Amino acid sequence: MDNAQSIGAQAGGFNFDQCARNQVLEQTGLKAPNPQKTGTTIVGVVFKDGVVLGADTRATNDTVVADKNCEKIHYIAENIYCCGAGTAADTENTTGMIASKLELHRLATNRQPRVATSLTMLKRYLYQYQGYVSAALVLGGVDCTGPSLYTVYPHGSTDKLPFVTMGSGSLAAMSMFEKEYKDGMDEEEAVKLVVSGISAGIFNDLGSGSNVDVCVIKKDSVDYRRNYVKPNERLYQRKRGYSFPAGSTAVLRESVTKINGVVVEDGDQMDESA
Repeated sequence: MDNAQSIGAQAGGFNFDQCARNQVLEQTGLKAPNPQKTGTTIVGVVFKDGVVLGADTRATNDTVVADKNCEKIHYIAENIYCCGAGTAADTENTTGMIASKLELHRLATNRQPRVATSLTMLKRYLYQYQGYVSAALVLGGVDCTGPSLYTVYPHGSTDKLPFVTMGSGSLAAMSMFEKEYKDGMDEEEAVKLVVSGISAGIFNDLGSGSNVDVCVIKKDSVDYRRNYVKPNERLYQRKRGYSFPAGSTAVLRESVTKINGVVVEDGDQMDESA
């Protein structure tokens, strides 16, 4: 089967057939474009009653802030949520696809989905693409086994830890977690720790910024606190519209041309009284 037939036979999903072509072009001296840098700070921590997830709200496109208030905490199931770092389109579509599959699994089994089930779906999917799907995830939830918190890397490897950080601001956030984390924290202490970790990423990483989103997941409830903290809120809002007094701008030249006998398309003569 030739290359054209193989492409046409592909049922769906991502296609990386051009990767080999790009390698050949690089060997001939053509330099491939550099990947654009993205920035995010996402964290998670386990406390005695559940899991707290946190994320900043800045979306970047290289050196441009594309969105100041985007959502990086994605719904997976009623008891499971996931923070995404990396390429926004990859994180959105990956988590959305897994959420759909997990809902079908819940309907088939008639049971609440487990966090480990969603973890398996995520890492199997990402492993297929060997890191080309740029989705670094912090997965957390509470099921029949208790609270669980995982990291999922773009190439499919995972970790299970009591507190995790990911993204370009992860080192700044981790410094706060290593300093202040303790076993058996209550909800208030866990939320405070998550806020301090995300704030450290916001103020020390250029790719992270704006506000702090927090999601508290417990056995029977989920509290998604959108824009829970706004450390960079503008104190002085720009007024809509502008009003300049007459004479603010100097008039260099002025001319008036009078037009007589202009007729519009419907046959009525234009008003010339102005």
